[in-house]
Amino acid sequence: MEEKYMVNDILESTKAGLTTYQGVISEAENMQLRQTIQQIRNNDETFQYELFKVAQLKGYYTPAGQAPQTEVDKVKNEVSK
Repeated sequence: MEEKYMVNDILESTKAGLTTYQGVISEAENMQLRQTIQQIRNNDETFQYELFKVAQLKGYYTPAGQAPQTEVDKVKNEVSK
């Protein structure tokens, strides 16, 4: 398997795991468990971002283009209502 596909697969798997962690955190009643899962999530987010930067540098991953400022402002207004 090519490195490009392995890197992208790991990125996708990590992003899916982050979503799962968020669900567990929001439902955890035990504060110690909640904090432990938050720390694991934070570590995975750091890993995911570092791998993303490597993938982007090697041309394995191209992020979506930046939204125009008018779109950013529109979303901000909608969310702040």
